[in-house]
Amino acid sequence: MPDLLSDKSNLTILEELVSGQAVGVNLSELSRVLGHHRHTIAGRVQDLMDHGVLDVPHVPFIGLGRVYPLFVILYLEAPDDARFEKWIKEDPYIFAAFRTRQSDFNTLLFVYHQDLTSYLRWRESLPSIMRTEYDIPEEMASFLSSSFYHSNELTIKHEPSSGLSLMMKEAHHNNSQHLNGLSLADLDFEILKCLTSGVGLKINEAHLCQKTGLHRKTVEKRIASMMEEEYISRPVCNFPNYFVPPDYILTLSLVEVKKQWEKIVREIVVDPHVPMALRTVQGRYNLLILGNHESIGDYLQWDEGYRERFPGAFGGASVTYLTPRMTISFNYNIVALMFIRKKMEMYKGRKFRELLEPRH
Repeated sequence: MPDLLSDKSNLTILEELVSGQAVGVNLSELSRVLGHHRHTIAGRVQDLMDHGVLDVPHVPFIGLGRVYPLFVILYLEAPDDARFEKWIKEDPYIFAAFRTRQSDFNTLLFVYHQDLTSYLRWRESLPSIMRTEYDIPEEMASFLSSSFYHSNELTIKHEPSSGLSLMMKEAHHNNSQHLNGLSLADLDFEILKCLTSGVGLKINEAHLCQKTGLHRKTVEKRIASMMEEEYISRPVCNFPNYFVPPDYILTLSLVEVKKQWEKIVREIVVDPHVPMALRTVQGRYNLLILGNHESIGDYLQWDEGYRERFPGAFGGASVTYLTPRMTISFNYNIVALMFIRKKMEMYKGRKFRELLEPRH
């Protein structure tokens, strides 16, 4: 089968879908599904997005873990400098960054790369990039660091919106839920359930036809091919911090599982506290979990619950707590978009070289 990501029109379609430019909310469908007037639905959807409860709709590039199989958790002793934060937010390989205090380090990055070689070359190039593009002195860019390597090909679970059910449970328990100054009603949660699962969203094929010059049927076939090859999935809305609900703590846990691996994995797959989990090998630890929790106490209760359900199955654990205030940047989509745009530039370069070749 031809490489779908080596085609100019496919890349244009992909960029428009992943950026959300060719995706929108289908208010008519939402109104029909939820049984409320279109005007009411439109107002509530806008409020959810304006108050940072939900991000704009887009088509997820679910093939990102295939093109970037290496997932690096990178600790840095980095300067507290606005120029440094600007680099973090613009770098094409960093999808999340946090201020933390872990041993000798004050910054934690989640980084995706093609392989170890590309990662090391990126690290090697950083002092030069920071000096030339961000005016950061080279001595400030040569920071103390520690890298931990994981494989996206060993992903057990990747479900960004799993935390929604936690929000709903909390709202039911408290008889209300307020987020970023917005009071959430039952209708808001029904809208959230729809949009995070892809109900009530639509792809604008006319926009894609205009961008590519292709006929509508051709555009539809190309989208279907990319879905079949699992590069993309149906449109969704995510949380602004991807798999972390607003006001929730993200926990980064390395866990030692001694036995009952299959049963524990089955539990994790359906656990709303876990949006992402990977098999790994990191010293004694063999499971990496990214979790969502209302508080540290909530995490401790959750951890205790697993140990009670699976007595003797767990050994040690190393846990890092990352609060909303510690977040510097969280933009999973930017890594996907930068990969797509890099592919497009490579295509343009190849065509330019072809034009320079003598004709026979």
